Amino acid sequence: MELNGTLSGLVTRQIVTAYWLIPSEPAHSFFQRIINDLARRYDAPIFEPHVTIHVGADRADAAKNALDAARECKLIGLTPLGIDQSDEFIKTLFVQFAMSAELRKITDMIREAANDSSQYELNPHLSLLYKNLAAPTRRELSASINVPLFEVTFDAIKAVRCVSPTESGADVEAWHVVSAASLSNDRV
Repeated sequence: MELNGTLSGLVTRQIVTAYWLIPSEPAHSFFQRIINDLARRYDAPIFEPHVTIHVGADRADAAKNALDAARECKLIGLTPLGIDQSDEFIKTLFVQFAMSAELRKITDMIREAANDSSQYELNPHLSLLYKNLAAPTRRELSASINVPLFEVTFDAIKAVRCVSPTESGADVEAWHVVSAASLSNDRV
């Protein structure tokens, strides 16, 4: 039985382009140290700290247009709300950020420039670990990490080719940056 692109409950996997906001220093190094430590402790993949702001079709022209538009965007600051966890692989352990008008603006600009009508729902978070873990372990980890930053500044956007949905460490390790752009040094 087919339901919305799925067969018998199996999710259709496809290659997509994800657009990431990349934190500037010193936040980049702070988050990278946590990611590296957790990956080592839990035999999980290492990845670059990022906030996914859009996921759409895997088209070279879309990524180029989106990143050309991003070069016109200013640095963006996001407010961390705390550490959270879930049983979803791509949100095992993460920093949740507050939504902002500036974030919606840059996301809409990327979506429009990519000429992409995907239904990606923006939920600003920065993952710290991708691993299927028991709920008590996830809760203990989320309670043990403190983000001593009032605001995190993001100064770059990357277009990353990946499989969606991402379901394993091998999927994470196969991510491939196809292009990147720095944001303007002016603040939003």
